[in-house]
Amino acid sequence: MELRILSPTAILGYGYPVEAFKNTVREGVDVIAVDAGSTDPGPYYLGSGKPFTSRDAVKRDLRHMIQAVKEYGVPLIIGSAGGAGAKPHVDWTLDIIHELAGELGVKLRVGIIYSDIDRRGLLESLNERTHEPLTTYFEAPLSQRLESSERVVAQVGVEPIIKLLEEDVEVIVAGRTVDTAPFAAVPWMKGYPKGLSVHLAKILECGALAAEPGSGSDGMVGVIRSSEFEVYPMNPSRRATLISVSEHALYERSDPYKEYLPGGYADLSRTVYEEADGKVVVKGTEWVSVTPRLVKLEGVTRVGHRYIVIGGARDPGFIQRLDTVMQEAIHNVENLVGLGDCRVYYRVYGRNGVMGAREPTSTPAHEVGILIETVCSSREKAKSVASLVRSTILHYGWPGRKTTAGNVAFPFSPSDFYGGEVYEWSVWDLVEERDPLEFSKLEVLEVSG
Repeated sequence: MELRILSPTAILGYGYPVEAFKNTVREGVDVIAVDAGSTDPGPYYLGSGKPFTSRDAVKRDLRHMIQAVKEYGVPLIIGSAGGAGAKPHVDWTLDIIHELAGELGVKLRVGIIYSDIDRRGLLESLNERTHEPLTTYFEAPLSQRLESSERVVAQVGVEPIIKLLEEDVEVIVAGRTVDTAPFAAVPWMKGYPKGLSVHLAKILECGALAAEPGSGSDGMVGVIRSSEFEVYPMNPSRRATLISVSEHALYERSDPYKEYLPGGYADLSRTVYEEADGKVVVKGTEWVSVTPRLVKLEGVTRVGHRYIVIGGARDPGFIQRLDTVMQEAIHNVENLVGLGDCRVYYRVYGRNGVMGAREPTSTPAHEVGILIETVCSSREKAKSVASLVRSTILHYGWPGRKTTAGNVAFPFSPSDFYGGEVYEWSVWDLVEERDPLEFSKLEVLEVSG
């Protein structure tokens, strides 16, 4: 007895080779699962309700998946729909599915999981639940941060997905889920070992990233059995190796031996990997149950508006004095118009633009890129501050300066760009879930062309 899972791409909208996908489905799979979200792009998408992948790209990817659902009777599970997995992102994905159903002339039974948190209800019971922050960044208590958040979602596990699969849905569009949940749900439901199911899901959730050469725009196939699973790329031009598969346990994890889901974790401390013919067989991963059942909550608060200025400098005297120049520019703005609630940041690429204060080798190059960011509660104030900082550094004079022309070259006109609304993480906490479906709202609907 075995179960075959296809993960076509690392994130819905990243694309995949269509012929390889069709050939794999034709050979036989039991479920197609795809992750559609991540917190990697930051808090903006959860706060704004906007997707970080393009609509055209998601529609392109979904078209072939939905065709496979109807032609082969294979269920499709989408996790963290629309990027951040809040209600606007789920509804955005559903709108694309409605459109595709019309174009393809098909009917679909669609299950929906909303994982948006009822903050008021949670606040009323918060003192009776175990909860802990996952970062030392926050100073305020969780109750205060929940109150000030624009939007909060729960990263739910496999149980809501299983509940909908029991309703014989063809497609599941889930809000924020643990990345592994869409891939672990079916083997979990079918009684395969939980530890192996979650470990397999960990490898599959990033598509062919665990292959060689790795790619987020290609797929992986997982086959799980009673005491082992094997993985191999969807595309025959790639292969799975001991290194590519085993090292994926390090991906985005502080502990490579533990892969968590609400209620426990897969223990990889006794896992054995075997490689043969472009495939890797994995054995020995075990499941460890943990109480209380903890679920990660993600929430954001709105900060204001952002303006960005991009420039470059090549004068060694200016580069040497750049930190002083920037500080005096900010001080100049304070004297002229006042900063108020505004914050001014700058990064110097070619010196320490990526790592900042952690950069071990900060000796500047012969030229540097300067990125200036202003964040204010008012869009107009952010624009004004950015303009003043930019003009100050452009004309700043220092001892020994050999010209009165500009210090900085700007590649664009206009040089100042509106960067949209700014959000920051306000909730990044584990909270006790009293029931596996407590933080999920489930719906089933019929979508017809």
